[in-house]
Parts: sequence; C-alpha cells; structure tokens
Amino acid sequence: MARKRNAASACAGTLFAALSLFSTNASAATFDGASLSAAWALPFAGMLFSIAFFPMFAATFWHHHFGKISAAWALAFLLPFAATHGFGAMYPLLVHAVVDEYLPFIVLLGALYTIAGGICVYGNLRGSPRMNTSILALGTVLASVMGTTGAAMLLIRPLLRANDNRRHNVHVVVFFIFLVANAGGLLTPLGDPPLFLGFLNGVGFFWTAQHLAWPMLFVCGVLLAVFYALDSWYFSRAGEVRAASLDPTPETRALSIGGKANFALLALLIALVLMSGIWRPGIAFEVAGAHLQVQNLVRDAGLVALALISLAFTSKTARADNGFEWAPIVEVAKLFAGIFVTIAPVIAILRAGEAGAFAALIRFVNDAPGRPNEAMYFWATGLLSSFLDNAPTYLVFFNLAGGDANALMSGGAKTLAAISAGAVWMGALTYIGNAPNFMVKAIAQSRGVRMPGFFGYLGWSGVLLAPVFLAATWLFFV
Repeated sequence: MARKRNAASACAGTLFAALSLFSTNASAATFDGASLSAAWALPFAGMLFSIAFFPMFAATFWHHHFGKISAAWALAFLLPFAATHGFGAMYPLLVHAVVDEYLPFIVLLGALYTIAGGICVYGNLRGSPRMNTSILALGTVLASVMGTTGAAMLLIRPLLRANDNRRHNVHVVVFFIFLVANAGGLLTPLGDPPLFLGFLNGVGFFWTAQHLAWPMLFVCGVLLAVFYALDSWYFSRAGEVRAASLDPTPETRALSIGGKANFALLALLIALVLMSGIWRPGIAFEVAGAHLQVQNLVRDAGLVALALISLAFTSKTARADNGFEWAPIVEVAKLFAGIFVTIAPVIAILRAGEAGAFAALIRFVNDAPGRPNEAMYFWATGLLSSFLDNAPTYLVFFNLAGGDANALMSGGAKTLAAISAGAVWMGALTYIGNAPNFMVKAIAQSRGVRMPGFFGYLGWSGVLLAPVFLAATWLFFV
C-alpha cells in the first residue's frame, strides 16, 4: 500500500506539471495577471504543501482523502474566481487546460509507464563497486530515454538483489536516487517532467541535450566517481560481504530481460514525440474552445496504440515481477486536477512581470530589468524544486523568465539552462523533490534496506550534492 502511495506521488509530480502548463496559457488569456493580488496563489501553495507534507506526516489520512483535498483546493480557487470574474471566464480556462494540455500529457505519461512497466530484468548480479557503478551509469543514460521513473523502476530491483548480501548498501540506493531518479533525466523532454513541460511550451526536443550535455557530464561524472570511491571503501572492509549461505537471493538464474519487445515500442514512442515537434502541417480544429492540432492528435492516438500493444503482447509474468499496477496513474489524475486549476492565477501574475504581485521575486532573480542572474535562477528553481516538486517549480520560473520559448532558447539560453538544470538536479535533494524518489525508497525498504528518514536523507544530499552543485554554478551559470 505504501508503494502505491509513493508511486502515485511520483507520477503525480510529472502529470500535474503538464496540466499546470495549460492552465498557464488559458489563464493568461482569460484575465489580466496585473490585477490579481498574491492571495490568489494561496490555493496553489496549499495544494503543493499538501502533496509535499501529508504523505510524510499523515500518510493514512492522505491515502484515504487525497482526492477530496485536491478538490477542496481547486474549489478554493474556482468558486471565488467565478464569483469575481464570472463563469464565462472560468469555462474556457478549464476546457483549454483539460483538452489541450492535460489529456496529451497523461497519454504520454501513461504510455511511458505502461511500456516501461513491461520490461523486467532477471538474474542476480554481484554487487561489486565496478558492477554497481556500471548499473548506475546505465541508469543515468537510460533516464533521458525512458524517463527517470521508467529507468528507476527498471533497475532498482536488480541493483537491490545484487547488493542484498552486503552489510552496507544504503549508500547504493542514495546514489541511485541522485543519478538515475534525477540527474540522468536532463537531456530530453522524456527524461523528467519539467523538461516535457518545456517541450509542450515550445522548447525544442534536442535543445536540452545541446545546451546541457557538458553540465550533465560534469555532475554525473563527479557523482559516479565519488560513488565508486565510497563503494570501494565499503567493499574492501572485512566482513562487508556476507557468506554465500546468507545471501537472500543467491544466483540461481542467468541474467536476462523479459518483455524485450517493449524497447521497440519505446523507440516508436520517441519517434512520435519527435514527429509532433517537427511536423507542422498547420491543420487545427476548434472543439468547445480547445485548439486541437493534427500533429498532436496523431501523436496521442499513436501513443495510446503503443500502450495497448504493450499490454496485449507483454507477458503477465514480466509485469507481475515488476510490481506493475495502475494505482499511480489513478492518483495522479485526481491530484493534479487540483494543481492545474490552482496554478492558473500564479502563472498569470508572473506573466504580468513587474506590474504583478510577484514583482519582488522577479527583482530577486534579476540583476536589473532584462538582465537575469542565472546563478540565482539555478538555485531558486532548484531549492524550491527540492521541496515543492520540480515540475510546477520549473513552470513558475519558466514564466518568471518571460515564458517565451523562442526568446529563451536564443538570447535567454543560459537562463533556460539554469532553470532546467536546477529543476532536474535539485529534485534529488529531498525525497519529495521528484517523482521516483519515494518510489525507490519504498521498494528499498520493502527489501530490507534501512533507508534514512526525511532529514537523514537531507543530510546525505547536503554533504554530497551541495558541493557538486556549487562547482557547477561556478562553471556553467556565472
């Protein structure tokens, strides 16, 4: 049950971001952000804090009532907004958010989740420093291809089996969260929810790979080197590796992969997403106020077809061995219905710039009007991402920087790079920063790993990640 909650929270971060993106555009078109006070952001803040802290401090209550809490925060915005601006202003906002943005995003998320959930790695490996580092490096690369959640769910169980005969294995899972569940997703929109939001908002598919490859190589290279040194030190200690008779999962099966056909489906999924960003026939349909472009309809129909093919032809054994279940997607849908509604006024205020209620925040991350401070954008986006989930935080700072993808990809490239890197990397600072963090923690605990608590993990990330991020700031964002 705990795994279901955490998996749901994981996917939730991804999904809600997409929804929020569309409410962004709808809200900006519906009302003037300069006329709104900062109080309109309270439902959004309440929604985020509920997602962040209820699962930690009132898990049982949250599990039974998260849908009601989400609905309550949505109504806390919708009812006053309808009373002051009229139902006619609220209707197009919701239609645009759900049809233009929510549905495309949940289709992509569901397809990735379904296809990746059909791939299962069998066999027991020996958890030596070289093998562990190789698995972490492989997961780091795969994270940008199949998403941080997909890569984490694919490799965490083999990694745990490889190390379940070692006395010290907490650090292995911690670095797995750093690299596979977070930092590795920096290179494509498929890698991490914030970057897919950027793609939906006009950022090119290959833009992050072109501008953030060197920063990612630096951060991930340093972390892998530190892990290898630390793991080698543990491994060399007397009594670190237990006797074979004490191995909970002795090597009884050769290394193999179940559901290999899903790799081909993943390749087709990537092709469909690329197609929607490159092929622009200029054909669109207006349905109840929503703007449906033909390339997006083709993409979404294709993604649904790929998910159905995966379900039909992947063995049930592979999915069962992977612990595949639908609960995460169901919870995502409920939670982020609330988020995409409540973020609308926040985005409108940010788009108003210096004329809006968040002018102080704009001045905080800019040296002067039109002169962004990239280091401040990097740390502000990152630190908030670590506590409020990185997907909505990316969206907030994307709009704080102007919200114009074409302008940011050219003259504002360094600012966009700082926002992207901060959101993706610093999601690793806490368990609640990015989707798969809690999922990995829950799976590790179910396998007997004594994972640190919230503040214990914060100690690990503060000691190991903060110096690397400071060095990256000096090298790439100053």
